[in-house]
Amino acid sequence: MSKQIADIAMIGLAVMGQNFVLNMADHGFTVAAFDREADVVDKFIANDAIGKSIIGTHSVEEMVATLKRPRRVMLLIKAGKPVDSVIEQLVPLLEKDDIIIDGGNSHYLDTTRRYDFLKSKGIYFVGSGVSGGEEGARHGPSLMPGGAIEAWPAIKPIFLAVAAKADGEPCCDWVGPAGAGHYVKMVHNGIEYGDMQLISESYDLMKRLAGLSDKEISEVMGRWNQGFLDSFLIEVTRDILAFNDDGRIPLVEEIMDMAGQKGTGKWTAIDALDKGMPVTLIGQAVFSRCLSALKGERARASKVLSGPTIKPIPASVRKQFIDDLEQALYASKIISYAQGFMLIREAAKEFKWDLNFPSIPLMWRGGCIIRSAFLGEITKAYREDKYLENLLFHPFFRSAIEKAQSGWRKSVTKAVVNGIPTPAFATALSFYDDYKSERLPANLLQAQRDYFGAHTFSILPKYAHDKVKPGKNIHINWTGKGVDVSAGTYDA
Repeated sequence: MSKQIADIAMIGLAVMGQNFVLNMADHGFTVAAFDREADVVDKFIANDAIGKSIIGTHSVEEMVATLKRPRRVMLLIKAGKPVDSVIEQLVPLLEKDDIIIDGGNSHYLDTTRRYDFLKSKGIYFVGSGVSGGEEGARHGPSLMPGGAIEAWPAIKPIFLAVAAKADGEPCCDWVGPAGAGHYVKMVHNGIEYGDMQLISESYDLMKRLAGLSDKEISEVMGRWNQGFLDSFLIEVTRDILAFNDDGRIPLVEEIMDMAGQKGTGKWTAIDALDKGMPVTLIGQAVFSRCLSALKGERARASKVLSGPTIKPIPASVRKQFIDDLEQALYASKIISYAQGFMLIREAAKEFKWDLNFPSIPLMWRGGCIIRSAFLGEITKAYREDKYLENLLFHPFFRSAIEKAQSGWRKSVTKAVVNGIPTPAFATALSFYDDYKSERLPANLLQAQRDYFGAHTFSILPKYAHDKVKPGKNIHINWTGKGVDVSAGTYDA
């Protein structure tokens, strides 16, 4: 039998798994590495793992035998059935108080189910969001663990050591109970969808309306990355637009305009609908990817559907246009994060999670895809008030939106007038205008529902009287025909 010398095991040696193993080994931990493909293990051990405290294993049994107690086993494999399959293999080999950590992009409800199952076996289960791609896994990811709090002392030294650091603080902390870690990662990915769509719309406006070349837009992104938009995705965009493939046109121009997706943004949008939360920007970003996939249909539509002729921005006002666009992007990003935290807040309420709200933006400040400078301000906001109702109520973000509002509105207006689609910018602005409206036309909508479906309505307090109390649902026979019976309520 192998000696019990490994601090932790990793199952799954694709690019993320290998880089995470190397990261742990660099920080002084001994790691048992396993993959269902034996040649993947052998190649890893013979190359990148040479000279490091990494043990190659060729079976789950051999891997478990190398582990110190409590045994810690981390999975970085494809979400879904593969995770359940590996757990089934591990359960007979593990003992009470051993720990399984799922670091993949699992759906949070699957994580909750697995937590309950493993709890019945006396095994601790942790679902941890892992963000940052291969670079993050190798040099410091953002880690969002949640689940069995009893497991945290055993995995905390490893996770805090390998996580990215922002101003000296690890981008990792305990999120909350079962499912919470993967829920926060799901929302992170949804915000990522929104950020990418907003940046892409900025690129499109600069290209089609301001007439900038890819190189010039790259330079703009570089300048933006020095200010309040400083972020990983702006940096990535700067590099992409400057990349020239073998001296030809910029490579980005050769890429088909059809965006793929793996589903986490869709999960966020669906969950928002289920919880009745208006996470409109992320939802629009998902729909924009869906629309991009209709390439052939769009090509045919472009030949038969009319629209305004684009009137390029004169060179004399180009700088102001770009400055306005910078403000539009900033304001829209604030809306995206505000919506994301609204959804997290609602999930916490529904599932009775006592979430560590100040630590969530801290976890995203480094290592992850949406890392950006202004996440520090979100961290400060929640440290000042853990139960902050909405980021837009905090003085910093309220002031930022106020300053950005003129440029934001001008940018969206120019896009609309010229027929250039900016669905994410527009939906962010619409949300803001909706949110700040004390009264919306939903009164008419509710009257319509009562007219055709007897769905009832309630009266504003100032119009209440002896026969109609505030908050009481009533039905009116609008036509004088039919019966005065209202419909029951239900959730759809």
